[in-house]
Amino acid sequence: MDGYQYAEDKKIVIFELDDVLFPSKDYLLQVYYLFAQFIEYIEQKDAKEIIGFMRLTYENEGEYEIFEKTAAQFNLDKTYRNNFELLHQNARLPLKLLLYKNMLEFLQELVIERKKIFIVTSGNPEEQLNKIKQTEWNGLEQYLTVFFADELNLPKSQIFGSILTSNDLTENEVLVVGANNLDEQQSKLINLPYIVSQEIYR
Repeated sequence: MDGYQYAEDKKIVIFELDDVLFPSKDYLLQVYYLFAQFIEYIEQKDAKEIIGFMRLTYENEGEYEIFEKTAAQFNLDKTYRNNFELLHQNARLPLKLLLYKNMLEFLQELVIERKKIFIVTSGNPEEQLNKIKQTEWNGLEQYLTVFFADELNLPKSQIFGSILTSNDLTENEVLVVGANNLDEQQSKLINLPYIVSQEIYR
């Protein structure tokens, strides 16, 4: 469905970041690449083998305990976990993160129609900020207001409610665009209209 039809009668649209505006794997795989390069430099282990293992593990099993699995596979000292975690927070990516084409067009249309755009994102605040800084926004960054749920230590529903209150809006004047059950549940807690990002296309 044309994304703007969802937002035509809304004044605010709220987005999550990962797998809504861009694929989270585009960030993670670059972090894994940088980690593999670091290990090759320090330990003289083949970076191609390491990134190949990490990519396959991520694609088959997800990111859970990927450091532990990689450390076991390549006999890495557990102290490298700190380097791995720091890379998630401050990595300088080789390539900019690119918005999904449908979401880029949707955001551009929202700006043209003078709708307010908010991002309410979960996860490590430093990591999420690093993603935002390294995303190619095509000039849209000046129209974004961002809230980090973990930094505020608040459930998303409470942040959504605060956005409504501060903008003097009713539930029907806001749309939440997410990618998972948590986003949907948090929206429903305060009766906000919700759609998954995959429903939006041009």
